[in-house]
This record gives sequence, structure tokens and C-alpha cells, in this order.
Amino acid sequence: MKKLSNYWLYILGACLTLGLAPFQSPHIVGKIRWLLGGNAFSSESGMKLMDWFDLVLHGTPWFLLLLAGCGKLLIALGKD
Repeated sequence: MKKLSNYWLYILGACLTLGLAPFQSPHIVGKIRWLLGGNAFSSESGMKLMDWFDLVLHGTPWFLLLLAGCGKLLIALGKD
């Protein structure tokens, strides 16, 4: 966790580029709306394999930023 928290600026850069691409309407926002709307698992308009890959691709930087932030917080609290 300590090593990951040292790279939080790089991870933030990935969030601002890959995590928000394309910038007019970020894919991650659309995929999350799709999941929360309940239509992701319907047979007619459900998410295909490419949509799940897109969710993972654009969501990974945000997940890593969350992990790095938690790591920084734990280090700051002295609970390494």
C-alpha cells in the first residue's frame, strides 16, 4: 500500500485523462448510469463484453486513486 500511495500524482493524471475520456460525456459516467439504472443486465439493451471492458478501462484509474488515497491516509495516521 505504501508504494501505491507514492504514485498518487501519476494516478490522478490517469484519472483526468483516461478516466474522463472522452471529455464531452465521459464513458465512466454513462456506464455507471447504465448500471444504476438497472438496464445493464437486461437481455435487450444489456451491457455487452465491450461495455464491461470500457467500464473496467475507464474505472481502473479511479479505483487506484481511491486505493492510493486510503494508503496515504493510513500512512498519515501511522497505521502502515
